[in-house]
Amino acid sequence: MALAEQTRWVKVLDQTRCIGCHACTTACKSENAVPLGVTRTYVKSVDVGTFPTARRAFQVTRCNQCDDPPCVEACPTAAMYRRPDGIVDFDKSVCIGCKACMAACPYDAIFINPEDHSAEKCNFCAHRLELGLEPACVVVCPTKAIVVGDLADPGSAATRLVERSPVSVRRPEKETRPGVFYRGAHLSTLDPLAAARPSGGIYAWAGQGPSGAAQVGSGHPGRHNSSAAAVVSYDVPHQAPWGWRVSLYTWTKGLAAGTYLAALVLVLAGRLSWHAGTYRFVAPAVALGMLAVTGGLLISDLKHPRRFWMLFTRPQWRSWLVRGGVIITAYGAALVAALGAAAWGSVTAEEVVAGFALPLAVLTAAYTAYLFAQARGRDLWQSQLLAPHLAVQALMVGSAALMLVTRTSGTALVDLRDLLAGMAALHLTMVAGEAMPHHPTAHARLAIDEMVRGRFAPFFWASLALAGAAVAAPWIGTVAAPCALIGVACHKHAYVQAGQAVPLA
Repeated sequence: MALAEQTRWVKVLDQTRCIGCHACTTACKSENAVPLGVTRTYVKSVDVGTFPTARRAFQVTRCNQCDDPPCVEACPTAAMYRRPDGIVDFDKSVCIGCKACMAACPYDAIFINPEDHSAEKCNFCAHRLELGLEPACVVVCPTKAIVVGDLADPGSAATRLVERSPVSVRRPEKETRPGVFYRGAHLSTLDPLAAARPSGGIYAWAGQGPSGAAQVGSGHPGRHNSSAAAVVSYDVPHQAPWGWRVSLYTWTKGLAAGTYLAALVLVLAGRLSWHAGTYRFVAPAVALGMLAVTGGLLISDLKHPRRFWMLFTRPQWRSWLVRGGVIITAYGAALVAALGAAAWGSVTAEEVVAGFALPLAVLTAAYTAYLFAQARGRDLWQSQLLAPHLAVQALMVGSAALMLVTRTSGTALVDLRDLLAGMAALHLTMVAGEAMPHHPTAHARLAIDEMVRGRFAPFFWASLALAGAAVAAPWIGTVAAPCALIGVACHKHAYVQAGQAVPLA
């Protein structure tokens, strides 16, 4: 057993030998019954140089079998797990289809199987290794460009290549310590931004889907880092893991947290009485309703919605999807307790409940920042300001909602308008900071470009205009409330989708 724990299976992909025949792709599909439209491995090709010195460079693309796999950390049920021998494997029977592993993977190597609706990827053909056989791709490669071995065995061919030849890994800055090494690979194939992608997404042999990450840069020549002519000639579609439901969930969750927070802020500031109906009944009731909508959106976005209960029965506690589920549940219980205390008529009980509900409301608003941060490949989401920004947005939409659903008048209504205007101004300041072009990585800059000038620009600029109207709440009154609500919804959609728009493979 001790010897097995020292094993570290790795692959060396010798791109000096690869001829781009796609035999590995077809063998993998046959061995693992991979359906049409998805693939565990494929051969990406890039045309490098200009006539008469042009050539085609290949890269065998697959799971990188990381020593520190982000997908394992993000998976809420441990459906993705790392074996003692270094192989990152998966258990479809406990996959809930949340796509957190897909969002977390910096290499775009995981997909949802369209037949069984579970997450899947290359797993080294672990079932063959256990029988003493080589993976299917290794067996069929006509030029022996794929070498598998135990890195702990100094005599294995893979170890000799890693230790004695210049090899590269994909995206080393992500510090995942990949177990897949490339020998002789051209930079334009390893770096997904180093080669231009043809306008319209039509490649040498394949047309890309309209929503895949492979479309990034379409119609925008020059959005790449290539110092020499390099154009992607073959790739496969990569769709954003999280769609409109996740964008909407961040908005409804902000409403659930912000409605109660806004009322409590006014109470603690002495601007609203503990006995006011706005605080005692309206705010917690609206918050509880929006929390129910949030839960419905999260469950409906799962590919296995009937397995959602596994978040609580077999939680993997490093996942912020699990932690967020616990936070939301605890916050919901606190809101029920707040309504119960209000019905009982005990101010003391309400104050005690508020002591618990306040931090839970803040955590409900902000925890998504840490969920997004687990998506290591999405540089736009790695901002340390995201958590406070989400809290500001929650107060913004919460105060707007209270303006629309309560009969508050006089000083309290003025205070709600002032709170909305202040949060809207702070929101615009934070948006200006995140939209600046001076981001540390090319991936973040390209995501900002997609948000500000690309496919999601209409949502982004509409959000700015509507938030600007919300800043004028003290003068335009209740009209500012729907502007704030719609504006934040537009910004969240632009931010969530632009963050996933940059190609990772």
